[in-house]
Amino acid sequence: MHTTDIGYATKTAVVLRGKDFSTEILGKMDFLDVVMLTAIGRVPTPQEKVMLNLILVTAAGHGITPSVLSARLTWLGAPEALQGAVAAGLLGGGSVYLGPIQNIAQSLLETCKDVDKDAAAATIRDLASGYLSAMKAAKKPVLGVGSGTHAEGDPRTPVIRELARENGFYGLHWRLMDGLAEVLSETKGRPFEVNGAGALAAVIADMGLDPLLGRGLMLTGRCASLVAHVLEERDRPIGQEVWDLVLREEGHKAAA
Repeated sequence: MHTTDIGYATKTAVVLRGKDFSTEILGKMDFLDVVMLTAIGRVPTPQEKVMLNLILVTAAGHGITPSVLSARLTWLGAPEALQGAVAAGLLGGGSVYLGPIQNIAQSLLETCKDVDKDAAAATIRDLASGYLSAMKAAKKPVLGVGSGTHAEGDPRTPVIRELARENGFYGLHWRLMDGLAEVLSETKGRPFEVNGAGALAAVIADMGLDPLLGRGLMLTGRCASLVAHVLEERDRPIGQEVWDLVLREEGHKAAA
């Protein structure tokens, strides 16, 4: 028999993680409570809730990105299927967009797995230097530091860092993330700052959450913005203009 620990239904009740949905959840828990109850088996503490809401809000706060373009162009071809457009946008959540949260958090956890949570600043610096050297030797990019968009540093990072401090989640992994930016700045001779992805990954790691859940939360938050973009695409479409631009470029190439 195939079962799940998450929930089940009987003739008289719906049960979620052992709680009666009608009497213990509806009207008593909010969306984030239920997200975490289903994912980890308990509701978040008030401090955790601040950070989890921050992750969802950060994921939802975006303009035109590749995932948004995917959603809008899918809507152009299938305006009868909101779910198709949203799904198309979510499918673009990989190692470059949305997904880096998981990748960076995993790297932070792996690098710090044998390090005391109260490690000295010199230890953190050595960890950062060793990590950067390993990435360079492997010819891999250092994710979570630097921004191609914000010349003066990601404006979200100081806010995320401060909220992490206020709620008790500025720990070993955040310190390593800041250490990476510091060592890079010194070795490259120009300023490097932790970006939004690095900041959120540090939060996930210092909260002790599964990095895969980190990506899941980003995808959950992005759903909201994708729905918003599809609504705007319906009322103020840009998908056809984007497609026409591609056709014009193809025409120029053919004529050249």
